[in-house]
This record gives sequence, structure tokens and C-alpha cells, in this order.
Amino acid sequence: MAVSLYLNFNGNCREAVDFYADVFNVEKNEVMTFKEGPQNPENPLPKEAENLIMHTYLNISGMKIMFSDTFPGMPFKTGNNINIAILESDTEKIRTWFDKMKGGGTVEMDLQQTFWSKLYGSLTDKYGVPWLFSCTEQ
Repeated sequence: MAVSLYLNFNGNCREAVDFYADVFNVEKNEVMTFKEGPQNPENPLPKEAENLIMHTYLNISGMKIMFSDTFPGMPFKTGNNINIAILESDTEKIRTWFDKMKGGGTVEMDLQQTFWSKLYGSLTDKYGVPWLFSCTEQ
């Protein structure tokens, strides 16, 4: 299991990642934009979202820190833009933790298969802390 931070930005993720990579003198990793994700013809991607960062990460002092831009129209507030990401290969552990964590909280995305993970879900716990749960393939 790994625990990581997930930082969200308001359209300036690419700039922030470049800055952090320079500060910590680390290699930048592959960047996925919203345009590169699967598209839904019934809900077309807004032009202003195409080149925004959907996901990237940096390895800083042995910790994987992940980054993305918020999707246009999604609420963004500095100070509320950090998530704790749980990366685990055991799907039963993910289900157990998620089910326990959602009690008294708010589920944003129930556990499900996505194009990037065989099991993924997000929630805000009863204390207002945002969590992301993702199955890592082995």
C-alpha cells in the first residue's frame, strides 16, 4: 500500500509541475490531458478543458505526489485542493476501507472500474478530508 498526496490546480497545473520539478531537481513524468482520456459523444469535452492536465506525478524524495487541473466548472478553492490518495493492489482492502470511510461522509464517485484503474472511488470523510482510493495493478 502507498499513501500519496494529490494536488489540484485551477488551470495552471503544468506550470506548477514544471516549477516543482525544477525546485526539487526531479524528472517530469508522462502527462495525461483531458483530451487524451476517453470521450463521451453525449457529453463533449469543452474546448477549454482539452489541454488541461488530467493526471501527472513527480517523485520527490521517495514520495509520489500526483497533480491535476480541476475540470472547468468544478469548484476550486485554495486550501481545499489537496486529496489523500490510497494506492493499493488488494481490491478487498480498498472496498473495506472505502465502505468504512464513507460512513458519515460524502461519496463523490463510488468504487468502480475506470480506464486508469480496475477499482477507483473518491469521497470526503465526515471530517471534511478528501480521499481517493485506487487499485494499482501488479
